[in-house]
Amino acid sequence: MSDEWIVACDFASVAANDVVRCDVADATYAVIKLSDGRCSVIDGLCTHGKAHLAEGFVDGTTIECPKHNGRFDALTGEPVASPVRVATTVYETRVNVDKIEFRKN
Repeated sequence: MSDEWIVACDFASVAANDVVRCDVADATYAVIKLSDGRCSVIDGLCTHGKAHLAEGFVDGTTIECPKHNGRFDALTGEPVASPVRVATTVYETRVNVDKIEFRKN
Protein backbone atom coordinates (compact mmCIF):
# COMPACT_ATOMS: atom_id res chain seq x y z
CA MET A 1 0.00 0.00 0.00
CA SER A 2 1.19 3.49 -0.74
CA ASP A 3 2.13 5.70 2.18
CA GLU A 4 1.04 8.78 0.25
CA TRP A 5 -2.36 10.24 1.15
CA ILE A 6 -4.08 11.96 -1.78
CA VAL A 7 -6.47 14.84 -1.16
CA ALA A 8 -9.74 14.04 -2.93
CA CYS A 9 -11.72 17.15 -1.95
CA ASP A 10 -12.93 19.32 0.92
CA PHE A 11 -15.16 17.47 3.39
CA ALA A 12 -17.70 20.29 3.20
CA SER A 13 -17.91 20.06 -0.61
CA VAL A 14 -19.72 16.71 -0.44
CA ALA A 15 -23.24 16.73 0.97
CA ALA A 16 -24.45 13.84 3.11
CA ASN A 17 -25.81 11.02 0.93
CA ASP A 18 -23.97 12.32 -2.10
CA VAL A 19 -21.05 11.53 -4.38
CA VAL A 20 -18.57 13.71 -6.28
CA ARG A 21 -15.99 13.02 -8.94
CA CYS A 22 -12.26 13.23 -8.25
CA ASP A 23 -9.65 12.95 -11.02
CA VAL A 24 -6.01 12.34 -10.16
CA ALA A 25 -3.49 12.05 -12.98
CA ASP A 26 -5.06 9.57 -15.43
CA ALA A 27 -7.44 7.94 -12.93
CA THR A 28 -10.95 8.85 -11.84
CA TYR A 29 -12.58 8.19 -8.49
CA ALA A 30 -15.95 8.61 -6.79
CA VAL A 31 -15.90 10.25 -3.36
CA ILE A 32 -18.93 9.25 -1.29
CA LYS A 33 -20.25 10.76 1.93
CA LEU A 34 -22.85 8.72 3.80
CA SER A 35 -25.60 10.23 5.92
CA ASP A 36 -23.63 9.58 9.12
CA GLY A 37 -20.56 11.46 7.78
CA ARG A 38 -18.46 8.40 6.93
CA CYS A 39 -16.61 8.77 3.65
CA SER A 40 -15.46 6.30 1.03
CA VAL A 41 -13.38 6.64 -2.12
CA ILE A 42 -13.92 4.03 -4.84
CA ASP A 43 -12.94 3.59 -8.47
CA GLY A 44 -14.91 6.13 -10.46
CA LEU A 45 -16.09 3.88 -13.27
CA CYS A 46 -18.70 1.15 -12.96
CA THR A 47 -17.26 -2.33 -13.47
CA HIS A 48 -20.24 -3.22 -15.65
CA GLY A 49 -20.97 -0.33 -18.01
CA LYS A 50 -18.00 1.99 -17.41
CA ALA A 51 -20.33 4.89 -16.53
CA HIS A 52 -19.00 7.38 -14.01
CA LEU A 53 -20.37 6.56 -10.58
CA ALA A 54 -20.30 10.22 -9.51
CA GLU A 55 -23.32 10.69 -11.77
CA GLY A 56 -25.22 8.07 -9.77
CA PHE A 57 -26.83 8.42 -6.38
CA VAL A 58 -26.21 7.27 -2.82
CA ASP A 59 -28.90 5.39 -0.91
CA GLY A 60 -27.93 4.26 2.57
CA THR A 61 -24.56 2.56 2.12
CA THR A 62 -25.02 1.82 -1.58
CA ILE A 63 -24.16 3.77 -4.69
CA GLU A 64 -26.21 3.24 -7.82
CA CYS A 65 -24.69 3.44 -11.28
CA PRO A 66 -26.54 5.93 -13.51
CA LYS A 67 -26.28 3.77 -16.64
CA HIS A 68 -27.93 0.43 -15.80
CA ASN A 69 -28.89 0.97 -12.14
CA GLY A 70 -26.48 -1.62 -10.76
CA ARG A 71 -25.47 -1.00 -7.16
CA PHE A 72 -22.29 -1.34 -5.12
CA ASP A 73 -21.79 -1.31 -1.37
CA ALA A 74 -19.98 2.00 -0.88
CA LEU A 75 -17.88 0.66 2.02
CA THR A 76 -16.84 -2.74 0.65
CA GLY A 77 -17.17 -2.30 -3.13
CA GLU A 78 -19.20 -5.51 -3.40
CA PRO A 79 -22.00 -5.63 -5.99
CA VAL A 80 -25.45 -5.60 -4.39
CA ALA A 81 -27.79 -5.29 -7.40
CA SER A 82 -27.70 -6.50 -11.01
CA PRO A 83 -26.35 -6.08 -13.55
CA VAL A 84 -23.17 -5.44 -11.57
CA ARG A 85 -21.27 -8.67 -10.93
CA VAL A 86 -17.69 -7.51 -10.33
CA ALA A 87 -16.72 -5.56 -7.21
CA THR A 88 -15.17 -2.13 -7.46
CA THR A 89 -12.03 -1.09 -5.60
CA VAL A 90 -12.45 0.76 -2.31
CA TYR A 91 -9.49 2.78 -1.12
CA GLU A 92 -8.41 3.46 2.43
CA THR A 93 -10.11 6.77 3.22
CA ARG A 94 -9.84 9.29 6.04
CA VAL A 95 -10.97 12.77 6.93
CA ASN A 96 -7.95 14.87 7.86
CA VAL A 97 -8.97 18.20 9.34
CA ASP A 98 -11.35 19.39 6.58
CA LYS A 99 -10.12 17.23 3.66
CA ILE A 100 -11.21 13.80 2.45
CA GLU A 101 -8.06 11.86 1.67
CA PHE A 102 -7.36 8.38 0.30
CA ARG A 103 -4.45 6.21 -0.62
CA LYS A 104 -4.02 3.64 -3.33
CA ASN A 105 -3.48 -0.03 -2.61
